[in-house]
Amino acid sequence: MNKMRKLLWTISAVISLMAMFSSCIEDGFTTSSSDYLAFNKDTIAFDTVITLQGTATKQMVVYNRSKKQINISSIKVAGLASKGHFHLNVDGVRGDEFQNVEIRGNDSIFIFVEAYLDEMEQNEPTLIEDRLEFVTNGVNQKVLLSAWGQDVIRINGDTVLRNTRLTAEKPYLIYDTMFVSQRATLTLDPGVTLLFHDKAAIRCAGRMLANGTAEEPITFRGDRLDRIVGETSFDVMSGQWGGIIFTPPTMGNVLKHVVMKGSTIGMHCSVDNDVVNGDTVNCALKLINCVLTNSATTCLVTQTCLVEAIGTEFSDAAEEVVYFAGGKVKMSQCTFANNYLFVAPKYPILNVFDVKYSNGAIGKLKAYFDNCIIYGIAPDINEGVLDDFDVYLRYCLLKSGGKDDSHFINCIWEGDPMFLTVRDDHYFDYRLGNESDAIGKGNPALCPEEARYDRYGYDRFSGGAVDLGAYVWKYIPDEE
Repeated sequence: MNKMRKLLWTISAVISLMAMFSSCIEDGFTTSSSDYLAFNKDTIAFDTVITLQGTATKQMVVYNRSKKQINISSIKVAGLASKGHFHLNVDGVRGDEFQNVEIRGNDSIFIFVEAYLDEMEQNEPTLIEDRLEFVTNGVNQKVLLSAWGQDVIRINGDTVLRNTRLTAEKPYLIYDTMFVSQRATLTLDPGVTLLFHDKAAIRCAGRMLANGTAEEPITFRGDRLDRIVGETSFDVMSGQWGGIIFTPPTMGNVLKHVVMKGSTIGMHCSVDNDVVNGDTVNCALKLINCVLTNSATTCLVTQTCLVEAIGTEFSDAAEEVVYFAGGKVKMSQCTFANNYLFVAPKYPILNVFDVKYSNGAIGKLKAYFDNCIIYGIAPDINEGVLDDFDVYLRYCLLKSGGKDDSHFINCIWEGDPMFLTVRDDHYFDYRLGNESDAIGKGNPALCPEEARYDRYGYDRFSGGAVDLGAYVWKYIPDEE
């Protein structure tokens, strides 16, 4: 009997404790119109959205500031956008409208939003707006939804068989690989934008002429136009698409004012046996005032061909920034920099080698780097003495220590270009700071006429002395 009495007392005590605990939790629902929702944002805005293609997911938080539970009678997309569709996910359920969504007192829920836009039938981006509407205790609240829709011209595994010209009315979205046959020339007008889907690339056995200008550059980039998180855009992400590959018998490719970013393999150019012992018939690739940046491997690789770059920036790669094997290389007023964001680069910024052919012949590399900058978080150049190589750096700034010899001529050792880049802030700008060691240190005689104006249109000769690297220095008052 005593055991039974103790058991009953214990059960009674537990029930009393549970009652006391539950009394501290407000399970009732508030119906007061003064108790409504709070949001962590009043607008959900998508960056430029490619029409007929889904977007990344945006999220918002809905708060119940009341001590009691609250019942949201309705959550829905108003459906005001005739050309756009915004879809919701509430508590793991996808839809466009929800009823009787409960939030406990002093708690919150997440709502996820995606956008899908119809074709705008416009060349320029078009603003699409809608509303996310909430009804709680008779109170109507809203959050603005907006997106800029951009129509594109889709290219899916096409082969260019004849001379073809791409104009700048709309961006081109490339799926898979676009081929340029050996008898065809692909011409890109000023302002053309090529957007590449995951792993998409161009393989060119013919010729590419990219006619960008300072005012209307040509862009090669991935098709993710939104942001990863906060204000950080997908521009910082490498490996978003394949790359540009020039294959034999390609010849006479000229790219002006092209900005290429975010690829996996960068730009490759090779010519079979057209170059032996440094002698070349024709120029395979010429870059003028271009930017090749942010590659998951290397920005530029050339093998046994004549390649020339003028006023061009090569920057940020997980491996070497540039790799030259055999052939003839002429680099004038170029910047080679590496502040790659995600890993420590595996190799030096500049890698230069001769090539040994299968028949035992040696394809010598003959290379000149004039008025250039080589600087970053990786070593400047591959280790070894250049005595057996025809590689010459003239009037160049290097980060490493050293001294001039027959291959390094009038160089600035342990120099600092004072780039405007701030790696920790994901800001990559390779123009020169006010205290740069590269200001006025170039040799005008080594600056070709094609390099007179940098890609921003500034005249290298306007101040008398020539600055090193791809960019003309301009005073920045904020650095005082």
